[in-house]
Amino acid sequence: MCNSPLSTKCQRVFFLSLVFILSSLLLTHSAFGNEKPRARDLGIPFDGKTGPFNSITDVKGVEVGHVTLISGEGALEVGKGPVRTGVTAILPRGKKYDPVFAGWYSLNGNGEMTGTTWVEESGFLEGPVMITNTHSVGVVRDGVVEWMHRNKIYDPLYADIFWALPVVAETYDGGLNDINGFHVKKKHVFEALDAARSGRVTEGNVGGGTGMVCHQFKGGIGTASRRLDEKLGGYTVGILVQANYGGRDTLTIAGVPVGKEIPDIRLDSDESGNQAGDSRGSIIV
Repeated sequence: MCNSPLSTKCQRVFFLSLVFILSSLLLTHSAFGNEKPRARDLGIPFDGKTGPFNSITDVKGVEVGHVTLISGEGALEVGKGPVRTGVTAILPRGKKYDPVFAGWYSLNGNGEMTGTTWVEESGFLEGPVMITNTHSVGVVRDGVVEWMHRNKIYDPLYADIFWALPVVAETYDGGLNDINGFHVKKKHVFEALDAARSGRVTEGNVGGGTGMVCHQFKGGIGTASRRLDEKLGGYTVGILVQANYGGRDTLTIAGVPVGKEIPDIRLDSDESGNQAGDSRGSIIV
């Protein structure tokens, strides 16, 4: 019997199970139709009770939308591609003006996130949170301001003096994307915001996560939720991440150091000069 923490023998058994699960992804995909299997579907154990969708949208009112830009193959040609990027929009209270209490925190962070000064000063978030690549922060921010004004998402008491300081965060996708081709446009911002919905959230190689690398594997967007016991208030906690960080040796799944067991599995990009083995990077939570 395997108790917690896992013994070495149990870790080995569980690791072999994980290898089997991960290698079976393509075979099991057809069983889920257009929906990709998630970790729990494949038998990987996680603690806690999830909401109906196990996503950030289990929090009432939250909507998520993506625009994914993928085109081109082969060697980089600035301005043409390959393009592997996008925009993700998170609307805490949907498409209306309804501020929420907010805060922010950076753990040894060097990434850009606009709008945090007002969040810190006021304690409120008054619009969407957007995620994109490093060099598209500006166009996404401007797009959000225009979209909010066009859709009258502002305090009606001050409609004549509309202003907005949108929150836009980024991670670098230049290893897989023609980041200096500036392929994200305002129209993509509008599309991501207009497409935002409650319910099931598309994960993986989508939106702002399209060009991400995580633990030397393909990274991207992920989401989850947990429902607290009634004695703790019965709240639902939702999370969405854009992951673009980590060396192979730090990859841990359900407490098992999987990355240490598979150091020889390499990305194709390892031989192209990209820093796929670099353990630096960022994650937006």
